[in-house]
Amino acid sequence: MSGALLVAGTTSDAGKSVVAAGICRWLARQGVKVAPFKAQNMSLNSMVTMDGAEIGRAQYMQAQAARIEPRAIMNPVLLKPGSDRRSQVVVLGRPVAEVDALEYGAHKERLREVVAESLAELRAGCDVVVCEGAGSPAEINLRDGDIVNMGLARAAGLPVVVVGDIDRGGVFASLFGTVALLEPADQALIAGFVINKFRGAAELLEPGLDRLAALTGRPTFGVLPWKLGLYLDSEDTLALDAPRQDARAPYGNESLRVAVVRFPRISNFTDLDALRCEPGVVVRYAASPGDLVDADLVVLPGTRATVADLAWMRERGIADEIVRRVKRDQPVLGVCGGFQMLARHIDDEYESGAGGVDGLGLLPASTVFQGEKILGRPVGRAYGEPVRAYEIHHGIVDVEGGEPFLDGCRVGAVWGTTWHGAMENDGFRRAFLADVARRAGRDFTPAPDVSFEALREATLDVLGDLVEEHLDTGALWRLIEHGAPSGLPVLPPGG
Repeated sequence: MSGALLVAGTTSDAGKSVVAAGICRWLARQGVKVAPFKAQNMSLNSMVTMDGAEIGRAQYMQAQAARIEPRAIMNPVLLKPGSDRRSQVVVLGRPVAEVDALEYGAHKERLREVVAESLAELRAGCDVVVCEGAGSPAEINLRDGDIVNMGLARAAGLPVVVVGDIDRGGVFASLFGTVALLEPADQALIAGFVINKFRGAAELLEPGLDRLAALTGRPTFGVLPWKLGLYLDSEDTLALDAPRQDARAPYGNESLRVAVVRFPRISNFTDLDALRCEPGVVVRYAASPGDLVDADLVVLPGTRATVADLAWMRERGIADEIVRRVKRDQPVLGVCGGFQMLARHIDDEYESGAGGVDGLGLLPASTVFQGEKILGRPVGRAYGEPVRAYEIHHGIVDVEGGEPFLDGCRVGAVWGTTWHGAMENDGFRRAFLADVARRAGRDFTPAPDVSFEALREATLDVLGDLVEEHLDTGALWRLIEHGAPSGLPVLPPGG
Protein backbone atom coordinates (compact mmCIF):
# COMPACT_ATOMS: atom_id res chain seq x y z
CA MET A 1 0.00 0.00 0.00
CA SER A 2 1.25 3.49 -0.87
CA GLY A 3 -1.74 5.74 -0.32
CA ALA A 4 -1.99 9.46 0.34
CA LEU A 5 -4.41 12.32 0.73
CA LEU A 6 -4.23 16.10 1.00
CA VAL A 7 -5.81 18.05 3.86
CA ALA A 8 -6.61 21.55 2.58
CA GLY A 9 -8.42 24.39 4.31
CA THR A 10 -10.67 27.32 3.48
CA THR A 11 -8.28 29.72 5.25
CA SER A 12 -5.07 29.86 7.22
CA ASP A 13 -5.56 28.47 10.74
CA ALA A 14 -8.71 26.60 9.71
CA GLY A 15 -7.27 23.49 11.34
CA LYS A 16 -5.31 21.77 8.56
CA SER A 17 -2.30 21.08 10.75
CA VAL A 18 -4.42 19.68 13.58
CA VAL A 19 -6.53 17.46 11.31
CA ALA A 20 -3.44 16.16 9.51
CA ALA A 21 -1.77 15.41 12.85
CA GLY A 22 -4.91 13.67 14.10
CA ILE A 23 -5.05 11.46 11.00
CA CYS A 24 -1.36 10.64 11.44
CA ARG A 25 -1.89 9.57 15.06
CA TRP A 26 -5.07 7.60 14.21
CA LEU A 27 -3.20 5.65 11.51
CA ALA A 28 -0.06 5.16 13.61
CA ARG A 29 -2.11 3.61 16.41
CA GLN A 30 -3.32 1.00 13.91
CA GLY A 31 0.21 0.00 13.00
CA VAL A 32 0.23 1.91 9.71
CA LYS A 33 3.58 3.42 8.72
CA VAL A 34 2.48 7.00 8.06
CA ALA A 35 4.37 10.24 7.42
CA PRO A 36 3.33 13.90 7.17
CA PHE A 37 4.18 16.14 4.23
CA LYS A 38 3.84 19.83 3.48
CA ALA A 39 5.34 20.79 0.16
CA GLN A 40 5.73 24.47 0.94
CA ASN A 41 5.30 26.12 4.31
CA MET A 42 5.41 29.83 5.15
CA SER A 43 6.16 30.06 8.84
CA LEU A 44 8.47 31.57 11.43
CA ASN A 45 7.89 28.59 13.71
CA SER A 46 10.52 26.06 12.71
CA MET A 47 12.45 23.20 14.23
CA VAL A 48 15.76 21.41 13.66
CA THR A 49 15.83 17.71 12.86
CA MET A 50 18.38 15.37 14.41
CA ASP A 51 20.55 15.66 11.29
CA GLY A 52 20.54 19.47 11.36
CA ALA A 53 17.82 20.36 8.84
CA GLU A 54 15.26 23.13 9.41
CA ILE A 55 11.58 22.31 8.83
CA GLY A 56 8.24 23.78 9.86
CA ARG A 57 7.40 23.17 13.49
CA ALA A 58 3.95 21.87 12.51
CA GLN A 59 5.49 19.12 10.38
CA TYR A 60 7.84 18.23 13.22
CA MET A 61 4.79 17.85 15.47
CA GLN A 62 2.96 15.79 12.84
CA ALA A 63 5.96 13.45 12.62
CA GLN A 64 5.69 13.00 16.39
CA ALA A 65 2.01 12.20 15.89
CA ALA A 66 3.03 9.61 13.29
CA ARG A 67 5.63 8.23 15.73
CA ILE A 68 8.49 8.61 13.27
CA GLU A 69 11.67 10.70 13.16
CA PRO A 70 11.15 14.09 11.45
CA ARG A 71 13.03 14.56 8.16
CA ALA A 72 13.70 17.43 5.79
CA ILE A 73 11.70 15.81 2.98
CA MET A 74 8.55 16.16 5.09
CA ASN A 75 8.73 19.93 4.46
CA PRO A 76 11.02 20.40 1.46
CA VAL A 77 10.29 24.13 1.02
CA LEU A 78 10.07 26.54 3.96
CA LEU A 79 9.56 30.28 3.50
CA LYS A 80 10.54 32.51 6.42
CA PRO A 81 9.26 36.10 6.01
CA GLY A 82 11.66 38.83 7.11
CA SER A 83 9.38 41.67 6.03
CA ASP A 84 6.08 42.13 4.22
CA ARG A 85 7.79 41.52 0.87
CA ARG A 86 10.91 39.39 1.40
CA SER A 87 11.38 35.84 2.65
CA GLN A 88 14.23 33.45 3.18
CA VAL A 89 13.83 30.29 1.10
CA VAL A 90 14.84 27.09 2.91
CA VAL A 91 15.09 24.02 0.68
CA LEU A 92 15.49 20.56 2.18
CA GLY A 93 16.42 22.13 5.49
CA ARG A 94 19.03 24.65 4.26
CA PRO A 95 18.65 28.35 3.32
CA VAL A 96 19.30 28.98 -0.38
CA ALA A 97 18.07 32.53 -1.09
CA GLU A 98 16.42 35.74 0.11
CA VAL A 99 13.70 36.76 -2.36
CA ASP A 100 10.68 38.98 -2.75
CA ALA A 101 7.34 37.70 -3.99
CA LEU A 102 8.16 38.34 -7.65
CA GLU A 103 11.67 36.89 -7.50
CA TYR A 104 10.31 33.72 -5.93
CA GLY A 105 8.62 32.81 -9.20
CA ALA A 106 12.02 32.21 -10.80
CA HIS A 107 12.63 29.35 -8.33
CA LYS A 108 9.27 27.62 -8.81
CA GLU A 109 10.22 25.04 -11.45
CA ARG A 110 13.22 23.80 -9.48
CA LEU A 111 11.16 23.74 -6.29
CA ARG A 112 8.42 21.80 -8.06
CA GLU A 113 10.99 19.10 -8.84
CA VAL A 114 12.23 19.04 -5.23
CA VAL A 115 8.65 18.70 -3.97
CA ALA A 116 7.85 15.86 -6.37
CA GLU A 117 11.04 13.98 -5.51
CA SER A 118 10.48 14.42 -1.76
CA LEU A 119 6.90 13.18 -1.88
CA ALA A 120 7.90 10.22 -4.05
CA GLU A 121 10.63 9.26 -1.58
CA LEU A 122 8.22 9.44 1.35
CA ARG A 123 5.58 7.39 -0.45
CA ALA A 124 8.14 4.76 -1.38
CA GLY A 125 9.06 4.26 2.29
CA CYS A 126 5.63 4.54 3.92
CA ASP A 127 2.19 3.00 3.75
CA VAL A 128 0.43 6.38 3.84
CA VAL A 129 1.49 10.02 3.45
CA VAL A 130 -0.81 12.67 4.91
CA CYS A 131 -0.20 15.92 3.02
CA GLU A 132 -1.16 19.36 4.26
CA GLY A 133 -2.01 22.30 2.05
CA ALA A 134 -1.28 25.97 2.73
CA GLY A 135 -3.71 28.85 3.11
CA SER A 136 -6.59 28.06 0.76
CA PRO A 137 -6.61 25.96 -2.43
CA ALA A 138 -8.84 28.62 -4.00
CA GLU A 139 -6.18 31.35 -4.15
CA ILE A 140 -6.89 31.71 -7.86
CA ASN A 141 -4.28 34.45 -8.31
CA LEU A 142 -1.58 31.93 -7.31
CA ARG A 143 -2.89 28.79 -9.01
CA ASP A 144 -0.51 28.77 -12.00
CA GLY A 145 2.57 28.44 -9.78
CA ASP A 146 0.99 26.38 -7.01
CA ILE A 147 3.08 23.52 -5.63
CA VAL A 148 1.34 22.93 -2.28
CA ASN A 149 -2.44 22.81 -2.86
CA MET A 150 -4.23 21.76 -6.06
CA GLY A 151 -1.00 21.91 -8.05
CA LEU A 152 0.38 19.19 -5.81
CA ALA A 153 -2.92 17.27 -5.78
CA ARG A 154 -3.08 17.24 -9.58
CA ALA A 155 0.57 16.27 -10.00
CA ALA A 156 0.37 13.40 -7.49
CA GLY A 157 -3.27 12.36 -7.98
CA LEU A 158 -4.22 13.13 -4.37
CA PRO A 159 -7.78 13.14 -3.07
CA VAL A 160 -8.46 16.36 -1.16
CA VAL A 161 -10.40 16.95 2.04
CA VAL A 162 -11.21 20.61 2.74
CA VAL A 163 -11.36 21.78 6.37
CA GLY A 164 -13.52 24.75 7.36
CA ASP A 165 -13.48 26.66 10.67
CA ILE A 166 -17.09 27.11 11.77
CA ASP A 167 -16.11 29.21 14.78
CA ARG A 168 -15.23 32.11 12.49
CA GLY A 169 -18.61 32.05 10.76
CA GLY A 170 -19.44 31.64 7.08
CA VAL A 171 -18.22 28.07 6.92
CA PHE A 172 -20.80 26.85 4.39
CA ALA A 173 -20.12 29.74 2.01
CA SER A 174 -16.36 29.13 2.43
CA LEU A 175 -16.62 25.43 1.64
CA PHE A 176 -18.98 25.90 -1.30
CA GLY A 177 -16.99 28.83 -2.65
CA THR A 178 -13.72 26.92 -2.40
CA VAL A 179 -15.06 24.24 -4.73
CA ALA A 180 -16.83 26.64 -7.07
CA LEU A 181 -13.73 28.76 -7.68
CA LEU A 182 -11.64 25.80 -8.83
CA GLU A 183 -11.27 24.69 -12.43
CA PRO A 184 -12.98 21.37 -13.30
CA ALA A 185 -9.84 19.21 -13.11
CA ASP A 186 -9.14 20.54 -9.61
CA GLN A 187 -12.74 20.10 -8.50
CA ALA A 188 -12.53 16.44 -9.52
CA LEU A 189 -10.10 15.84 -6.64
CA ILE A 190 -12.15 17.58 -3.92
CA ALA A 191 -13.68 14.53 -2.21
CA GLY A 192 -15.46 16.19 0.71
CA PHE A 193 -15.29 18.36 3.78
CA VAL A 194 -14.48 18.44 7.48
CA ILE A 195 -15.98 21.10 9.75
CA ASN A 196 -13.71 22.13 12.59
CA LYS A 197 -14.17 23.92 15.95
CA PHE A 198 -17.90 23.28 16.35
CA ARG A 199 -19.68 24.04 19.60
CA GLY A 200 -23.41 23.97 19.98
CA ALA A 201 -26.39 21.78 19.16
CA ALA A 202 -25.55 19.28 16.43
CA GLU A 203 -29.16 19.14 15.22
CA LEU A 204 -28.93 22.81 14.22
CA LEU A 205 -25.97 22.02 11.97
CA GLU A 206 -27.48 19.05 10.13
CA PRO A 207 -29.70 21.01 7.68
CA GLY A 208 -26.65 22.95 6.54
CA LEU A 209 -24.64 19.77 6.01
CA ASP A 210 -27.47 18.28 3.96
CA ARG A 211 -27.79 21.42 1.85
CA LEU A 212 -24.00 21.58 1.29
CA ALA A 213 -24.02 17.98 0.08
CA ALA A 214 -26.91 18.69 -2.26
CA LEU A 215 -25.23 21.78 -3.70
CA THR A 216 -21.76 20.29 -4.16
CA GLY A 217 -22.37 16.56 -4.50
CA ARG A 218 -19.78 16.00 -1.79
CA PRO A 219 -20.20 14.69 1.75
CA THR A 220 -18.98 16.15 5.02
CA PHE A 221 -16.78 13.46 6.56
CA GLY A 222 -17.37 14.71 10.09
CA VAL A 223 -17.61 17.60 12.52
CA LEU A 224 -14.80 18.11 15.02
CA PRO A 225 -15.79 19.70 18.33
CA TRP A 226 -14.18 22.77 19.82
CA LYS A 227 -11.24 21.93 22.07
CA LEU A 228 -9.47 24.49 24.25
CA GLY A 229 -6.00 23.96 25.60
CA LEU A 230 -4.43 21.92 22.77
CA TYR A 231 -1.59 24.45 22.23
CA LEU A 232 -0.06 22.47 19.39
CA ASP A 233 2.79 23.82 17.30
CA SER A 234 1.09 26.36 15.10
CA GLU A 235 2.83 27.74 12.03
CA ASP A 236 0.80 30.94 12.03
CA THR A 237 0.64 33.84 14.51
CA LEU A 238 -3.12 33.79 13.96
CA ALA A 239 -3.05 31.08 16.61
CA LEU A 240 -1.99 33.70 19.16
CA ASP A 241 -5.34 35.45 18.63
CA ALA A 242 -7.36 32.32 19.35
CA PRO A 243 -9.17 32.14 22.70
CA ARG A 244 -7.02 30.55 25.39
CA GLN A 245 -7.97 29.53 28.88
CA ASP A 246 -5.18 31.61 30.40
CA ALA A 247 -6.07 34.66 28.32
CA ARG A 248 -9.25 35.10 30.34
CA ALA A 249 -8.09 33.79 33.71
CA PRO A 250 -7.55 36.45 36.38
CA TYR A 251 -4.15 36.69 37.98
CA GLY A 252 -4.29 34.99 41.37
CA ASN A 253 -2.05 35.45 44.37
CA GLU A 254 -0.34 32.15 43.63
CA SER A 255 -0.05 32.73 39.87
CA LEU A 256 3.27 33.30 38.16
CA ARG A 257 2.64 35.95 35.54
CA VAL A 258 4.61 35.82 32.28
CA ALA A 259 4.41 38.52 29.60
CA VAL A 260 5.82 37.70 26.16
CA VAL A 261 6.60 40.64 23.88
CA ARG A 262 4.72 40.04 20.65
CA PHE A 263 7.13 41.23 17.99
CA PRO A 264 5.77 41.86 14.48
CA ARG A 265 8.09 39.08 13.24
CA ILE A 266 7.91 36.86 16.31
CA SER A 267 9.36 33.39 15.71
CA ASN A 268 9.34 30.11 17.59
CA PHE A 269 6.71 31.31 20.05
CA THR A 270 6.18 27.63 20.80
CA ASP A 271 9.09 28.11 23.24
CA LEU A 272 6.48 29.35 25.72
CA ASP A 273 4.08 26.41 25.44
CA ALA A 274 6.05 24.51 28.07
CA LEU A 275 5.60 27.38 30.55
CA ARG A 276 1.86 27.33 29.97
CA CYS A 277 1.67 23.64 30.87
CA GLU A 278 2.67 24.44 34.45
CA PRO A 279 -0.36 24.84 36.76
CA GLY A 280 -0.48 28.41 38.03
CA VAL A 281 1.63 29.92 35.23
CA VAL A 282 -0.29 32.49 33.17
CA VAL A 283 1.25 33.46 29.81
CA ARG A 284 0.06 36.55 27.96
CA TYR A 285 1.33 38.37 24.89
CA ALA A 286 2.29 42.02 25.23
CA ALA A 287 2.27 44.84 22.69
CA SER A 288 2.50 47.90 24.98
CA PRO A 289 4.45 48.97 28.09
CA GLY A 290 1.33 48.65 30.22
CA ASP A 291 1.11 44.95 29.38
CA LEU A 292 4.40 44.40 31.23
CA VAL A 293 3.72 46.28 34.44
CA ASP A 294 2.31 43.47 36.59
CA ALA A 295 4.33 40.62 35.02
CA ASP A 296 6.69 38.54 37.16
CA LEU A 297 8.72 37.56 34.10
CA VAL A 298 9.04 39.33 30.75
CA VAL A 299 10.24 37.25 27.80
CA LEU A 300 11.75 38.68 24.63
CA PRO A 301 11.26 35.73 22.23
CA GLY A 302 12.82 34.90 18.90
CA THR A 303 12.28 37.07 15.83
CA ARG A 304 13.09 36.89 12.12
CA ALA A 305 13.86 40.64 12.11
CA THR A 306 15.96 41.47 15.17
CA VAL A 307 16.90 45.06 14.28
CA ALA A 308 13.46 46.00 12.94
CA ASP A 309 11.66 44.50 15.93
CA LEU A 310 14.07 46.21 18.34
CA ALA A 311 13.17 49.53 16.68
CA TRP A 312 9.46 48.65 16.98
CA MET A 313 9.95 47.94 20.69
CA ARG A 314 11.67 51.28 21.19
CA GLU A 315 8.98 53.18 19.30
CA ARG A 316 6.29 51.70 21.53
CA GLY A 317 8.10 52.44 24.76
CA ILE A 318 8.45 48.75 25.58
CA ALA A 319 12.25 48.96 25.56
CA ASP A 320 12.20 51.75 28.17
CA GLU A 321 9.88 49.70 30.38
CA ILE A 322 12.22 46.69 30.16
CA VAL A 323 15.19 48.86 31.21
CA ARG A 324 13.14 50.13 34.17
CA ARG A 325 12.29 46.54 35.13
CA VAL A 326 15.93 45.56 35.18
CA LYS A 327 16.79 48.52 37.38
CA ARG A 328 14.14 47.21 39.80
CA ASP A 329 15.72 43.73 39.62
CA GLN A 330 12.61 42.25 37.96
CA PRO A 331 13.21 39.12 35.82
CA VAL A 332 13.69 39.36 32.03
CA LEU A 333 14.56 36.47 29.69
CA GLY A 334 15.77 36.89 26.10
CA VAL A 335 15.70 33.96 23.67
CA CYS A 336 17.67 34.07 20.41
CA GLY A 337 16.68 37.41 18.83
CA GLY A 338 15.48 38.58 22.22
CA PHE A 339 18.91 37.79 23.67
CA GLN A 340 20.56 39.78 20.88
CA MET A 341 18.37 42.78 21.75
CA LEU A 342 19.39 42.61 25.42
CA ALA A 343 23.08 42.75 24.47
CA ARG A 344 25.24 45.85 24.07
CA HIS A 345 25.63 46.00 20.31
CA ILE A 346 24.33 44.43 17.09
CA ASP A 347 26.33 44.49 13.86
CA ASP A 348 23.95 43.51 11.07
CA GLU A 349 25.06 43.85 7.47
CA TYR A 350 23.25 40.64 6.53
CA GLU A 351 19.65 40.39 7.78
CA SER A 352 18.59 44.06 7.86
CA GLY A 353 21.62 45.78 6.31
CA ALA A 354 21.42 48.33 9.12
CA GLY A 355 25.07 47.97 10.13
CA GLY A 356 25.87 48.88 13.73
CA VAL A 357 22.92 49.24 16.11
CA ASP A 358 22.93 49.69 19.87
CA GLY A 359 21.19 46.98 21.86
CA LEU A 360 19.53 47.58 25.22
CA GLY A 361 22.88 47.11 26.98
CA LEU A 362 21.45 44.86 29.71
CA LEU A 363 23.77 41.90 29.09
CA PRO A 364 27.55 41.92 28.47
CA ALA A 365 27.46 40.56 24.93
CA SER A 366 27.50 41.68 21.30
CA THR A 367 26.11 40.17 18.11
CA VAL A 368 27.42 39.94 14.54
CA PHE A 369 25.11 38.66 11.81
CA GLN A 370 26.59 36.44 9.12
CA GLY A 371 25.35 34.66 6.01
CA GLU A 372 25.75 31.13 7.30
CA LYS A 373 22.81 29.97 9.38
CA ILE A 374 23.57 28.07 12.57
CA LEU A 375 21.34 25.00 12.91
CA GLY A 376 21.86 22.55 15.73
CA ARG A 377 20.56 20.43 18.58
CA PRO A 378 22.81 21.50 21.51
CA VAL A 379 22.88 19.92 24.96
CA GLY A 380 24.06 21.43 28.23
CA ARG A 381 23.22 22.06 31.86
CA ALA A 382 21.76 24.91 33.89
CA TYR A 383 20.52 25.05 37.49
CA GLY A 384 22.14 21.64 37.83
CA GLU A 385 19.68 20.14 35.33
CA PRO A 386 20.29 18.68 31.85
CA VAL A 387 19.01 20.72 28.92
CA ARG A 388 18.38 19.60 25.35
CA ALA A 389 17.46 22.37 22.93
CA TYR A 390 17.75 23.55 19.33
CA GLU A 391 19.18 26.65 17.68
CA ILE A 392 18.34 28.53 14.48
CA HIS A 393 20.10 31.86 13.94
CA HIS A 394 22.33 34.01 11.75
CA GLY A 395 23.47 36.24 14.61
CA ILE A 396 26.62 35.08 16.42
CA VAL A 397 26.64 36.31 20.01
CA ASP A 398 29.98 36.97 21.70
CA VAL A 399 29.52 36.79 25.47
CA GLU A 400 31.91 39.17 27.23
CA GLY A 401 31.04 38.62 30.88
CA GLY A 402 28.33 37.71 33.36
CA GLU A 403 27.45 34.30 34.73
CA PRO A 404 27.22 31.46 32.15
CA PHE A 405 23.66 30.46 31.24
CA LEU A 406 23.31 27.69 28.65
CA ASP A 407 25.24 29.18 25.69
CA GLY A 408 24.55 32.75 26.81
CA CYS A 409 24.85 34.65 30.05
CA ARG A 410 23.04 35.96 33.08
CA VAL A 411 23.42 39.17 35.08
CA GLY A 412 21.21 39.37 38.16
CA ALA A 413 17.61 38.89 37.02
CA VAL A 414 18.40 39.06 33.29
CA TRP A 415 19.02 35.88 31.30
CA GLY A 416 19.93 35.45 27.63
CA THR A 417 20.35 32.39 25.41
CA THR A 418 20.17 31.51 21.72
CA TRP A 419 18.73 28.09 22.56
CA HIS A 420 15.09 27.40 21.73
CA GLY A 421 13.08 24.73 23.49
CA ALA A 422 14.97 24.83 26.79
CA MET A 423 11.72 25.12 28.76
CA GLU A 424 10.59 21.73 27.47
CA ASN A 425 13.16 20.18 29.84
CA ASP A 426 11.09 19.57 32.99
CA GLY A 427 13.79 19.80 35.64
CA PHE A 428 15.34 22.95 34.18
CA ARG A 429 11.93 24.60 33.71
CA ARG A 430 10.96 23.98 37.33
CA ALA A 431 14.27 25.31 38.66
CA PHE A 432 14.13 28.39 36.45
CA LEU A 433 10.54 29.22 37.40
CA ALA A 434 11.33 28.73 41.09
CA ASP A 435 14.16 31.26 40.75
CA VAL A 436 11.88 33.71 38.93
CA ALA A 437 9.20 33.32 41.61
CA ARG A 438 11.72 33.92 44.38
CA ARG A 439 13.01 37.07 42.72
CA ALA A 440 9.48 38.29 42.03
CA GLY A 441 8.41 37.65 45.63
CA ARG A 442 5.70 35.32 44.39
CA ASP A 443 4.35 32.43 46.46
CA PHE A 444 4.62 29.90 43.64
CA THR A 445 6.05 26.41 43.52
CA PRO A 446 6.25 24.55 40.18
CA ALA A 447 4.41 21.23 40.04
CA PRO A 448 6.90 18.40 40.65
CA ASP A 449 5.25 15.88 38.33
CA VAL A 450 4.45 17.83 35.14
CA SER A 451 6.05 16.22 32.09
CA PHE A 452 5.92 18.33 28.95
CA GLU A 453 6.67 15.31 26.76
CA ALA A 454 3.87 13.31 28.38
CA LEU A 455 1.43 16.20 27.94
CA ARG A 456 2.39 16.52 24.28
CA GLU A 457 1.83 12.79 23.75
CA ALA A 458 -1.53 13.00 25.51
CA THR A 459 -2.55 15.90 23.27
CA LEU A 460 -1.59 13.99 20.13
CA ASP A 461 -3.68 11.09 21.41
CA VAL A 462 -6.60 13.49 21.85
CA LEU A 463 -6.25 14.43 18.18
CA GLY A 464 -6.26 10.76 17.22
CA ASP A 465 -9.37 10.25 19.36
CA LEU A 466 -11.12 13.18 17.67
CA VAL A 467 -10.50 11.68 14.24
CA GLU A 468 -11.58 8.21 15.31
CA GLU A 469 -14.71 9.37 17.13
CA HIS A 470 -15.95 12.21 14.94
CA LEU A 471 -14.82 11.54 11.36
CA ASP A 472 -15.96 8.87 8.92
CA THR A 473 -12.75 6.86 9.08
CA GLY A 474 -14.11 4.29 6.63
CA ALA A 475 -14.48 7.03 4.03
CA LEU A 476 -10.98 8.29 4.80
CA TRP A 477 -9.58 4.79 4.27
CA ARG A 478 -11.30 4.57 0.88
CA LEU A 479 -9.81 7.91 -0.16
CA ILE A 480 -6.34 6.85 0.94
CA GLU A 481 -6.53 3.53 -0.88
CA HIS A 482 -8.48 4.48 -4.01
CA GLY A 483 -8.28 8.25 -4.43
CA ALA A 484 -11.13 10.65 -5.06
CA PRO A 485 -14.36 9.05 -6.33
CA SER A 486 -14.97 9.37 -10.05
CA GLY A 487 -17.86 11.38 -11.40
CA LEU A 488 -17.91 14.13 -8.77
CA PRO A 489 -20.07 17.06 -9.94
CA VAL A 490 -18.41 20.13 -11.41
CA LEU A 491 -19.78 23.42 -10.11
CA PRO A 492 -19.87 26.26 -12.62
CA PRO A 493 -18.16 29.49 -11.51
CA GLY A 494 -20.39 31.19 -8.97
CA GLY A 495 -22.41 27.95 -8.51
